[in-house]
Amino acid sequence: MARKAPHQIRRVSSLGGGPIGGGWTAHFLAHGYDVVSYIHAESERDILREIVDTGWVSLTALGLSSGASLDRWKITTDLEEAVSDAEFVQESAPENLALKQDLYLKLGDLVAPDVVISSSTSGLRMTDIQATCATPERAVVGHPFNPPYLLPLVEIVGGDKTSPEAVRWTEEFYRVAGKAPLVLRKEIPGFIATRLQEALWREAMHMVDNDEASPEQIDLALRTGPGPRMALMGQCMAFHVACGEGGMATNLDQFGPALKLPWTRLQAPELTKGLRDKLVDGCNKMAAGRRFADLAAERDRGIVAILKAIAETARS
Repeated sequence: MARKAPHQIRRVSSLGGGPIGGGWTAHFLAHGYDVVSYIHAESERDILREIVDTGWVSLTALGLSSGASLDRWKITTDLEEAVSDAEFVQESAPENLALKQDLYLKLGDLVAPDVVISSSTSGLRMTDIQATCATPERAVVGHPFNPPYLLPLVEIVGGDKTSPEAVRWTEEFYRVAGKAPLVLRKEIPGFIATRLQEALWREAMHMVDNDEASPEQIDLALRTGPGPRMALMGQCMAFHVACGEGGMATNLDQFGPALKLPWTRLQAPELTKGLRDKLVDGCNKMAAGRRFADLAAERDRGIVAILKAIAETARS
């Protein structure tokens, strides 16, 4: 099957009007693609526009690609229209397996067979998602980190029926489209980054549940502790550098036994109403009445500054 080369792709279909679907739409528009967004209902149109408008501010600050324009964007509630001319499809439907399987049943017939369909799923296996698709060999996972228009990572993995060629093509396409693609060695639930994030989240929930820390204290600890360092190096290199010339060997020899100490819970706590209320109330306190658009804009300004600082560090 003759598939267009990644650098030849110009028309992208983005399915979904939430923060991920809208974030992908903003990203592709900023990189000069023609984008058709599919939404399930007209009531989602204003929310989608707000997400894209929010992202556009930061994307403009980072620098738009040649030809990038919001005029190259169309929104439709007709799935067939959304994908009829697509050269790449980014699916960001809700995280519901039955819903996605029904969607891929339709996409298998509606999308040209040489076009890759990439799912933004954050935890479902492509092997399960593609089970109803008539052309599963071109279905892959392309999992972004939120917001997709700023954070470069996209985790790529195929299912049992995905062709290796489709995975290789998708990796190169995302690279051309301005992302940092990471191809997984094997299909695992939650991929890499989400599993690491969830481990951190479980520990945070235990501390809130046991009244050991408030949501505000946990976020303060991360923002002023490992957070800034992780923007420059991941956990492995951070611990390698932490122990001087001995590197990771010294780290493991000195602190390895501490891994057996009972200070982590590993299993998720029971999500009781009391724990839920503590987390909701703590986050509402930190939000201090600011709505989503304000919080997202504040987050994005900070990420833009960090990305610029990282780029400057890499150049020096």
